[in-house]
Amino acid sequence: MTGGGSFLYPFLESEETDASALLADLASSAEAKAAESVRLRRTSIAGLADDLDRVATAMAAAFRSGGRLLTFGNGGSATDAAGLAALFASPVAGRPLPARSLVADTAVLTALANDVGVDVVFSRQLIAHGRPGDIAVGLSTSGGSTNVLKAFAEGRRRGLLTVGLAGYGGGAMATCPDLDHCLAVEGQSVHRTQEAQSALAHALWQRVQHEFEREGAP
Repeated sequence: MTGGGSFLYPFLESEETDASALLADLASSAEAKAAESVRLRRTSIAGLADDLDRVATAMAAAFRSGGRLLTFGNGGSATDAAGLAALFASPVAGRPLPARSLVADTAVLTALANDVGVDVVFSRQLIAHGRPGDIAVGLSTSGGSTNVLKAFAEGRRRGLLTVGLAGYGGGAMATCPDLDHCLAVEGQSVHRTQEAQSALAHALWQRVQHEFEREGAP
């Protein structure tokens, strides 16, 4: 294999002619990746159980006081951010809660990126939409996305609850003074980390729902 996909399957060489061996290698690689994904998701949720509970309690309190969830991230994390907002706002079961994805409006994103700069595409939206008591959840696989960190700083200035989901042990998020909570995955693969972050986001939603169920809120 040559070109952009070779890094995914380094054992595939252009001169390889044994189809059965190639298929066996592909199957083995896929199985290993699936197993690692399951392991990392499980260990991340188990290892961060107490943190997830604390974040869920804080988020439930914010929702009860009229707060809204604002999510953001880049690339694959943008997709996860949009999915998280949709999960809270329109769940298949449980209580709908107000949520907005800051990656959803392509006109706003591209205007800010073109006219001001990519570094402010989320912080400027928090200025426009964020209110004290809202919840800002930012995702970054590396934990060091500049525009995500700038959004946390803006959120802190405006009195929002700030929550970060990161990989690689947290990166810059781990020591970010503008974060109230950081949920860090210990994975060393972008793909497996994003899968674990998605699982953490779903676990967070489940815990927030449980907070409302447990308290019997109207």
